[in-house]
Amino acid sequence: MYNRGIRGATTVINNEKKEILDETVVLLKEIVDRNQFEPEDISCIWITMTPDLDAIFPALAIREMEGWNMVPLMCAVEAAVQNSLPQCIRLMIQVNTTKSQQEIRHVYLNEAKRLRPDLALSE
Repeated sequence: MYNRGIRGATTVINNEKKEILDETVVLLKEIVDRNQFEPEDISCIWITMTPDLDAIFPALAIREMEGWNMVPLMCAVEAAVQNSLPQCIRLMIQVNTTKSQQEIRHVYLNEAKRLRPDLALSE
């Protein structure tokens, strides 16, 4: 059993509560679908948002999903770097798995595909 990091990112169009929560759920579900793990397999999830997103904590969306209320979650603000991708939500999921690094499928949705085009192509 290994503790692996699974990355994911997505973007929203508007800094609105519903949109941030909805896109966070879409991203997490896609990561789970592609990597086949359960909430019990997770050590923790780090969630970051760019500074232009401040309507709500995206962790709330995960916390409200059935079976996910005991997963340790931490939200933070991404570093404000010039010309970085705006309105972006990122997840780093630390999961216990027997999968190798090469078997892990990272997920980049919406405009976040620009962050890692090499990984977005393998969808």
